[in-house]
Amino acid sequence: MKKILAMVMLCLLVVACGQSYEDTKRMTRQQRKEAARKDSAALKIAVMPTLDCLPMYVAQYHELYDTIHGGVRLKYFTAQMDCDTALERGRVEGMVTDLVRATRIAKRGTKMRFSAVTPAYWQLITNRNSRIRQLKQLDDKMVAMTRYSVTDMLADRAVDSAKLDKDHVFKVQVNDLFVRMQMLQNNIMDALCLTEPQATWARSMKNTVILDTRSLDWQMGVVAFRDKEMQRQARREQFDLFVKAYNQACDSINKYGLKHYRELIIKRCKIRKELVDSLPQDMKFAHAKGPRQQDIDIVEKWLGKK
Repeated sequence: MKKILAMVMLCLLVVACGQSYEDTKRMTRQQRKEAARKDSAALKIAVMPTLDCLPMYVAQYHELYDTIHGGVRLKYFTAQMDCDTALERGRVEGMVTDLVRATRIAKRGTKMRFSAVTPAYWQLITNRNSRIRQLKQLDDKMVAMTRYSVTDMLADRAVDSAKLDKDHVFKVQVNDLFVRMQMLQNNIMDALCLTEPQATWARSMKNTVILDTRSLDWQMGVVAFRDKEMQRQARREQFDLFVKAYNQACDSINKYGLKHYRELIIKRCKIRKELVDSLPQDMKFAHAKGPRQQDIDIVEKWLGKK
């Protein structure tokens, strides 16, 4: 009798566990489906661990992205090429990028809308152990960059300015920002192109800046969206929400300064606390507006030679 009772209890336990497992699996499927639905409805923007993305981080921190038609969501990447892929394949509607990459995407058939110009600038920084102090010393050296980007264009400008043979300066494609920094720290690369805050990080290690896009009067940082998505009423409303939140975030950064958002920069850009105080405190973030024609012309001319 005891054996029979024990077997009955065991069977009931197995059935109960089976039902619990199926219920849990079913709930998980439902949750995944609901999460996918919400994600699809949201206006998604690809961002990087760079300072030009700070207005998006600040807007998110202050909950300026409400839930209108799903609201605005940020998607994090560490390589600009991954941002491009996500945008072209429809996984995101917009991204923080540079004018060169966005223009090339447009030339490949994805019409782009430039909604904002960021204060991003890029520096060509040399490894202190390579002892490169001038552009002409790049001869027979390796430069880390990303193809068809402002970093690629900056490397070409360096070569042209120094009148070097382009075949004697080896441009190496290194897409991931953190891999690029590791290559600098491990003395694998002679020079590399960086924006903030990675440029400050590199300078803090006593590496040398030999060219800066600011000295060339280039304004190449942009926030761009797939124009096709903006034709939909719901997306237009989300876009208007984004622009409003972006402008408010810019005002807040300009008013309180970068140090006010120290913890946010540390978290999103993955840098050490002491580096925040070394960032260029005079960096100002302008309200959303399109790029200058002179910058568009520079990019078009450079891409035309590729």
